[in-house]
Amino acid sequence: MPARTDSNSQRRSVMTRSMTTSRSLSKKQKAEESYSETSNDDMDDDDDTRDRRKIHADLPSEYWQIQKLIKYLKGGNPTATLIALCSLRDFDLSQDICQIAIRDVDGLEALVNLLDTTEIKCQIASLKILKDISQSKPISRSLTDLGAIQSLIRLLSSTVADLQCLAAETIANIAKLTRARRLVRKDGGISKFVSLLNIPANTNIEVLKEDTQAVELLRCAALGLCSLSKSKKNKRKMKSSGLIQHLSKLITLEVETILVPVVATLSECSVDPEYRAAICEGGIIQYLSKFLESENQELVSHCAKAIFHCAEDDLTRTLIRQHNGLEPLVRLIKFTENVSMLDGVTGAIWKVAIDRENCKVFKDLKLCESLVPLLHSQPEEVMINVAGSIAECAKIPENIEQIRKAGGLTHLVNLLSGTNPTLLINVAHALGKCATEPDSATIIDKYDGVRLLWSLLKSPNPQVQSSAAWAICPCIDNNKDAGEMVRSLVGGLELIVSLLKSDNREVLASICSAVANIAKDEQNLAVLTDHGVVPILSKLVVAHAGDEYVKGHIADAIGRCCIWGNNRKEFGSRGVVKPLVRYLKSKDTFVYKAAAMALFHLSLEPENCVVMHENHAKQWLVNMVGDDDWILQEAAAGCIANIRHLALANDISKSGR
Repeated sequence: MPARTDSNSQRRSVMTRSMTTSRSLSKKQKAEESYSETSNDDMDDDDDTRDRRKIHADLPSEYWQIQKLIKYLKGGNPTATLIALCSLRDFDLSQDICQIAIRDVDGLEALVNLLDTTEIKCQIASLKILKDISQSKPISRSLTDLGAIQSLIRLLSSTVADLQCLAAETIANIAKLTRARRLVRKDGGISKFVSLLNIPANTNIEVLKEDTQAVELLRCAALGLCSLSKSKKNKRKMKSSGLIQHLSKLITLEVETILVPVVATLSECSVDPEYRAAICEGGIIQYLSKFLESENQELVSHCAKAIFHCAEDDLTRTLIRQHNGLEPLVRLIKFTENVSMLDGVTGAIWKVAIDRENCKVFKDLKLCESLVPLLHSQPEEVMINVAGSIAECAKIPENIEQIRKAGGLTHLVNLLSGTNPTLLINVAHALGKCATEPDSATIIDKYDGVRLLWSLLKSPNPQVQSSAAWAICPCIDNNKDAGEMVRSLVGGLELIVSLLKSDNREVLASICSAVANIAKDEQNLAVLTDHGVVPILSKLVVAHAGDEYVKGHIADAIGRCCIWGNNRKEFGSRGVVKPLVRYLKSKDTFVYKAAAMALFHLSLEPENCVVMHENHAKQWLVNMVGDDDWILQEAAAGCIANIRHLALANDISKSGR
């Protein structure tokens, strides 16, 4: 920019301001049209009012100084404009009063107008200010209304790298608003952002790493995409633009300043199953595992969260083990002061622990001993992950022992008094797994865990109900005084029977399983019968005949309930036998085994044997006699024997006539 100006340059300056003002008006109209769409950010519309309430009669000198400088932006020549912009940057623009001063005299509009001039130095200076103040939501909202997004997107195509960097970083700040993200997508900004990540095939990587400006441009572009990726539609557009291929190259650079926004973008996108598959295929998992060793906690946090999402898939869980990612995760648990990182790390552990082989590794690393202290005095999101991790690790008996010795059971029982549904679900799962060991089941009962689990059956959340019911089953099965324990719960059996009327299949399956365990005690079975368990199960066996998951548990409950009073006869009269014979044709082992057991108990009633014979149950039962499961063998053989005895008695009766 020249040091002095003549009359021609002044006229050009006036013309430029006039043209940019008219363009800003058209952009403002365009932004206002798009604003007709609803947005999550509309809830904050009264931020301006709240800001202005802070202004009293005693305004600080900065307020008036900033307003004077803004006037130079509107009416000064290029040199004066540049000086005013530089002077503005001397103020702490993160302060509310400074931002209010800019807005009160339409300073934002002046700054946005400068983006459309041909004076590069003015553009850069304006962008530096916009980049700083756009971290404020009210400012970002105002910039969106003024049409700044369109000008910023145009600057992404500039040949000046500084303009591209500053424009990208400013968009990254503004795109934290839903409406701004939508505008960037509609105005073609996403494809421009993705193209900024492109590294030509013949590029010397070592030279690129030393190129500060190139690295900064890659960082800013990745930062912008990270903000934009919070929208589902944006994620789809980014994927179709080839984002994953570019990120796969960038992650191999191992430049920390680039890695943080790159991995943050991967973490955000990995929520989508298609992205997870692409991340796995792109060889990114090995780098995520490697970067868990980084000293940069922000990078580690993003890596852990990306693993948390990606580890929903079996292959990813295996790859993390193969690339030595399990041990760093265990070591990172000790950084309890960094809640964000701890949340990501515990979440990653939870998901990778779904793999049984990973649980064995965690056993050797004594993970459960480190997890137990995190079950208290931590934010709920961390405790949710910890409880989920313990539930998965408890698949290994040695891990249950570690949990019990570390005092984990008492902490888990204490968490049952909470209200967070996800936490309650994970805690119930953990207690259910631990209760498969008799010593743990005893401790859970001792600390009132069974009563608290039973109280969760009253929850309006079906997932909480089902997880509690599943946890109750091993608590009953592994308790020596289970019958008395259940009877001590006032109204407990009535509640169980009422839940058999649930429309949720998971609740039905878990409650039927609970009924099967409760019915092992005759006194409790008598109470269940009095509450009408037989007619309800009789309806369920027909209503859910097509649901492989539920019908096995229904058959199991029916078989257990047959041993009391006239239940066998009542089941037969209510048409249970015929659908159970059909269950024998199932390919699910649990279903046909439960059906065979139920039919064996029902076959002790002669009328039921007649129905079995008429529906050709014998041809299916004969095949089961040769099964490797001796319990199934005995049930099938006993059922066939009862049918034959009835047939023989009938023949004798006929010949006697």
